Amino acid sequence: MHDSKILCKFAGMEEKVCIFTGARPNFVKVAPIIRAIQQTEGISYQLVYAGPADDPTLEPSLFSDLQMPRPDAFLGVESDNLNELTGRVMSEFERYLDQHPTDTVVVVDDLASTMAAAIVTKKRGLRLAHLVAGTRSFDIRMPKEINRLVIDGLSDLLFTAGIGSSSIATRGGADQQRIHMVGNILIDSLRYHRSRWQRPACLDGIDDGRYLVFTLNRKALLADEANLQRMLHTITSQTAGIPIVAPLRGQAYQMVQSLQLPVTLVPPLSYLEFGYLTAHALGVITDSGNVAEEATFNHVPCITLNSYTEHQETVKVGTNVLVGEDDERLRQSLADMVAGRWKQGELPDRWDGRTAERIVQTLMA
Repeated sequence: MHDSKILCKFAGMEEKVCIFTGARPNFVKVAPIIRAIQQTEGISYQLVYAGPADDPTLEPSLFSDLQMPRPDAFLGVESDNLNELTGRVMSEFERYLDQHPTDTVVVVDDLASTMAAAIVTKKRGLRLAHLVAGTRSFDIRMPKEINRLVIDGLSDLLFTAGIGSSSIATRGGADQQRIHMVGNILIDSLRYHRSRWQRPACLDGIDDGRYLVFTLNRKALLADEANLQRMLHTITSQTAGIPIVAPLRGQAYQMVQSLQLPVTLVPPLSYLEFGYLTAHALGVITDSGNVAEEATFNHVPCITLNSYTEHQETVKVGTNVLVGEDDERLRQSLADMVAGRWKQGELPDRWDGRTAERIVQTLMA
């Protein structure tokens, strides 16, 4: 933020913002916004989480690592059924808004809970801002794609990460005045914390730059067990002699463990440990768009096990390559990665660590 604090447009009036989160990755993206709000006069916030206070994915170290407070309110909603979850979040969030005066609600990404909060916000006539707007897979069979269309369609402020996302929002019918290309909020956190990365114990005996990182979480990939097994065997056979560190959870952990592959399986790492792990790797193999963004920021080669990415700049400008679920394409890319034959990536536009500042300035305008 600038040294001089931004003053509220109307003297004596404070902009009351609710920041709504629905899953663990959202906190990495809202932490910079909270810091920016705390340094700005005339604006206050409350942080709301859709899940319960004892959610096991929200380990205590997450908030200390991100140097941010825990949520002010937990809606306590848990459900594997997306329609049930949507309805319950709508009900609980409406109850929250009844008790907390709010001018603007900021929602993050594309979860069912995010869509639920967006619908309630607009039904109450409040201003809605969508963080990481304009992302699309163009596969309407995906529940998240429907969520994106609904949230973007309802939002008064669409905060996009780059030109590609802004163009998508425009083609979707959004007025230009609603679209604000603020940059990639994830990079704000990476820049802020990179001097604090912590080398994890799982790297004991392994040199920096001499190991691969593997992450797996996408449900569609896990569902096709036979193809996933082929891809996993390709990964281990193509990288013989190179340690593969895999911080996994749940079904992904169990599947890789059952195959008895030469992979160093570790439980999910803290934010600061995972940041070190990916920043110092020889390469990354993942199905996560956020992890691919981190790899591009760190100039680390990255293979994404998907045929598309909502973060096209990581492919067009950065170090990311898409191989889909194609075993042969994966094999070829792994050979290039191990041999050091990889493209030189650059940082996309507005990956400068000032995204949160631009967001808060827009909220205050």
